[in-house]
Amino acid sequence: MSHQGGAVHYMVRTVERRVEPRGAVGAGINAGVCHPLKPACSQVPLVRLLKPPNMNFFGVLSCFSLLLAAAVAQDPKPCVSPPLMSGGLTVMTGDGLLFSVGTISYDAFGQRMRVRNYGFASNQTFGLDQLMLFNQKVYYEIDWSKLSCKKFALDASFNPMRVPTDAKLAGQVFMGSSSSWGMGALVNTWQGSLPNNGMYTTVFTEIGCIPLTYTSFTPTSGWTTLSTYNWVLGNSNPMDYIPPFFCAKSKLEETETPRTIFTALESLAVKTKKEE
Repeated sequence: MSHQGGAVHYMVRTVERRVEPRGAVGAGINAGVCHPLKPACSQVPLVRLLKPPNMNFFGVLSCFSLLLAAAVAQDPKPCVSPPLMSGGLTVMTGDGLLFSVGTISYDAFGQRMRVRNYGFASNQTFGLDQLMLFNQKVYYEIDWSKLSCKKFALDASFNPMRVPTDAKLAGQVFMGSSSSWGMGALVNTWQGSLPNNGMYTTVFTEIGCIPLTYTSFTPTSGWTTLSTYNWVLGNSNPMDYIPPFFCAKSKLEETETPRTIFTALESLAVKTKKEE
């Protein structure tokens, strides 16, 4: 814009682009670039042709799809549960002498477990609070009604919640429905042998390796079923793994075999039956 003699004159510059010959398109990245000061340019926009993917790309994609399908189709493998969990449980014997419900806190890092059971044995109610400290090889039976505590030797080996490595896959099913998300859970049933001609079956979820049921049989103890539910990851109360103050003076009691959660419940059922 300029001023001459009181008049205003406008200068307009047109930026133009040159159309390259057809053979030049695709010859390089700069093909079709226009120099705006040359008159050969026109105002037609630059068009770039996209080169279609070659067959190698589709071959790699097909191989990847086959590998992914093969990985998904593999048989389930024994798994290990998350190291910190809290949930509920029920315990029932096949002869009907014992039935209980309770809660469980599990810490694989510290090798410890807290189980609280409330139920009946031979038509008598009971409450059993069990604290298992595998790292100290100590097991406590806590009676809050009497503020008393019994201390026993615990099996030295800590077995984390997991599918035993020698277990055999019995089957895989959906508990519920697979028709829509949230209607069911994919679970694996495993089976194996126990000492003294015993056997067991256990059910774990395919995703997350969450334990659901454990059923065992031995000629001496019969059938025992433990079911768990309402699992959450983590522990909310660290005091679960600390013995109550009245357990400090408890002396270690000797037993024929180290205690476990199952032997403690079985001994409770037998003791209640004898008292009848």
